[in-house]
Amino acid sequence: MNEKETMLKAEAYCSAGERCRSEVLAKIGLWDKTDELTSAAVSRIMEHLEKEGYLDENRYAVAFVHDKLMFCKWGRVKIRAALRQKSVQREAVDAALDGIDEDEYLGILRELIASKRREIRGATEYERSMKLLRFVAQRGFEPAIAARIADIQEAD
Repeated sequence: MNEKETMLKAEAYCSAGERCRSEVLAKIGLWDKTDELTSAAVSRIMEHLEKEGYLDENRYAVAFVHDKLMFCKWGRVKIRAALRQKSVQREAVDAALDGIDEDEYLGILRELIASKRREIRGATEYERSMKLLRFVAQRGFEPAIAARIADIQEAD
């Protein structure tokens, strides 16, 4: 596949949904099975995608944060880690996470805690509370906020 074909395919790929640089670069690597494209050609393709608005890390980060919070019920910690793994720029990640509405965030956490609390079994209230905190920590919510919302008292 030549540079022009790859550029058109990358435009179509980016048009189908928000993408970050690392996803597009990985796709281009998959498409270029014969190593026909030089690194300069790949740079030109990426430059074109950014210049024409097909690729925007800030827009991607905002969409990613929104989707993971609303649909997957992930907290800030897990979202930040996922974006870091995708090599999204720190400034874009910080701006997207700062854009989270705090009331909405806490509302999602409250719903998650209430739902999970009904399912958790344990011999003692302490054991049930620790299982609940582990669950919300795995979802990426900050333990201190979760403990406050779940009304869990720290053990002395």
